[in-house]
Amino acid sequence: MTATVDSAARQMARFVVMYDTPSDVDAFERHYHDVHIPLAKQYPGLRRYTRSHEPAAVIGEPCYMVVMLDWDDMAALKAALGSEIGRRTAEDAVANLARYATFRGMILQLDEV
Repeated sequence: MTATVDSAARQMARFVVMYDTPSDVDAFERHYHDVHIPLAKQYPGLRRYTRSHEPAAVIGEPCYMVVMLDWDDMAALKAALGSEIGRRTAEDAVANLARYATFRGMILQLDEV
């Protein structure tokens, strides 16, 4: 007998940010750790916050750090990004982190197959 699983229940949403090597690693890390992480961890509905320093590039250019934030679904992710804490976190990234490193982000819907 095979159990059926509602595919919607197995979908998650992920926000991924990739940072290039900062011009001042110490200042970037200090601000990121002391200010940015505490802000981002306040996102409503956030399930998991992970980061990886100096990931090994398999294809394309390497980056300094990859950050992944997970929510239960796309609606929860979009609500978090649009929230007051979402706006404050984005403003902090633009005003403070961007002075040290370029970065890019993407939103992913994760479908377990």
